[in-house]
Amino acid sequence: MDFISEMVLGYADLQLSCRLKKTGISDYRILRYRDDYRVFVNNPQTGETVLKTLTEVMMELGLKLNASKTTGSQSVVTGSLKSDKKTWLTTRQGERDLQKQLLIIHSHGVAFPNSGSLLKPLDHFYRRLVKWKTIRQPVSLISVAVDIAYQSPRTFPTCTAIVSKLLSMLKRTARRDVIQKIHGKMTQLPHTGHMEVWLQRISHTHERGIRYKEALCQLVERKDVPLWNNDWIKCAALKSALDPRAIVDRKKLKQLKPIVPPREIQMFAYEVY
Repeated sequence: MDFISEMVLGYADLQLSCRLKKTGISDYRILRYRDDYRVFVNNPQTGETVLKTLTEVMMELGLKLNASKTTGSQSVVTGSLKSDKKTWLTTRQGERDLQKQLLIIHSHGVAFPNSGSLLKPLDHFYRRLVKWKTIRQPVSLISVAVDIAYQSPRTFPTCTAIVSKLLSMLKRTARRDVIQKIHGKMTQLPHTGHMEVWLQRISHTHERGIRYKEALCQLVERKDVPLWNNDWIKCAALKSALDPRAIVDRKKLKQLKPIVPPREIQMFAYEVY
């Protein structure tokens, strides 16, 4: 999906550049990261022209700018930062107590749900957590981590890793009970396939009795479910090659550790800015 989006927005960049060239203005700079635009100008009139032209290009592609996120600023430094990142930079981040540190991240997540600025502090928290052997009342930290994930689905991978470490500090019966409760809470969310894949990652080594609706999870449970529609394929050999059961590596499943290692979530931990 990101690849297709980049193709469309890359075309929009070319159209914008050509149209601005025709206007005769040149005293500007535009930076784009994914679908975020930063326009730097030396006078408001040039900025209005760029914004108007960009809006026209987007409309022709069936897209539009988010009015609530389109703002102007006289400060190049603060204006180039998202509000969630500016808030995080002014937050007390050096808290030594694990629970207080996670609560600070939770508070930031409440103010800026599903924001990219949550990913890096959560990753730092997890890398600090993995060094601990025991923690008093790990269930409290599990509750906070689960609530962060509940409000910010993009944090599922890192929060899952955090929970996996905390679960290792509980007795077996307690682990099962906590996993069941997490599953019950998360099923209240819509479109939970992504979450179920990560939840199964930690439950697979502790509690096999949980039933997931996500097709990928059911394949892990050895159920014969369709992953994609291949009814249109007539070639038997090609159909066999596309057998979804083949994507589950049983050898890797047996090698899974109860605690999710940092390398498993490294690609999801934080965006590059």
